[in-house]
Amino acid sequence: MKSVVCTEFGPPSALKRVDRDMPEPGPGQVRVRIAAAGVGFVDGLMIQGKYQVKPSLPYYPGGEFAGVVDAVASDVENLTPGMRVFGLVSGAFSDYLLAPAASLTLTPARLDDATAAGFFINYLTMQYAYERCGPLFAGETVLVLGAAGGVGSAAIALAKSFGARVIAAASSDEKRDFARACGADEVVDYTQDDWRASLKSLTAQSGLDMVVDPVGGAVAEPALRSLSPGGRYLVIGFASGEIPKFPANLVLLKRCSVLGVDWGGEARANPSINEELLRSLLELVGDGRLTPAGVVTRPMEEVCDALDAQLAGKIVGKLVLTNSEQ
Repeated sequence: MKSVVCTEFGPPSALKRVDRDMPEPGPGQVRVRIAAAGVGFVDGLMIQGKYQVKPSLPYYPGGEFAGVVDAVASDVENLTPGMRVFGLVSGAFSDYLLAPAASLTLTPARLDDATAAGFFINYLTMQYAYERCGPLFAGETVLVLGAAGGVGSAAIALAKSFGARVIAAASSDEKRDFARACGADEVVDYTQDDWRASLKSLTAQSGLDMVVDPVGGAVAEPALRSLSPGGRYLVIGFASGEIPKFPANLVLLKRCSVLGVDWGGEARANPSINEELLRSLLELVGDGRLTPAGVVTRPMEEVCDALDAQLAGKIVGKLVLTNSEQ
């Protein structure tokens, strides 16, 4: 089988696809044939050694995946070969991987493998944001920054399932069209000098109850200034590469909340939260209230070019790497 490996920190071009022995399941483990693997902004940082935690080398990147159970250990009773599953385990940019049986979730019939592979991180992040941090209520108006990215598109789709009105901010016609396809009610171009005026006209009657920000950078403070008194600003990440510095008096005068949405940190401190969040999400998917945003796929063999495009901001939607039939 083949796996993508990082033997030295650097650009995506330094990654290699190497042959490895087929792994055999140990106690409590399942071998999964990978159909698709999700790619996040963090993956590009990890291979460059720029993430807050540096992995040991050699490092096998990838976390989110979906596929089919290929083999199980003798003590695994709840899963059998042929079942479709998805989950989050390191080394997902591969043909096969081993995962603890308890970490796997049966893939709903409503989700194809590519969509399921891009589901775990972004949707659990946003479920945590809207359910535990915001929270978000039906009828509220939400501004989603970086709306055409993986987190942004999940934020739009999930906010609609909560009954919110969504305004999507994105930098190109293509990205704004994609945001509309994800369910956004309105769009704004935040590369324009007067984008706050456009936003103000869209929120003149409703106000702006929440900002979802996975971007940071120069758009953060204008977005905070656009928030209605008593609103909530959700800090999710800094895809722009720049961490904003908010004037504290602005938070005071607006009587608003700036909330850090670190789903990963919460999951490490409270592991049971993932099961709770995932149960809520799958109920939304199962009854048709949540239709996950579309993903963009690239063959696993094109991992270097795909990650380059991801880091350059050229990917519209959630990037997913797919394996051909083995």
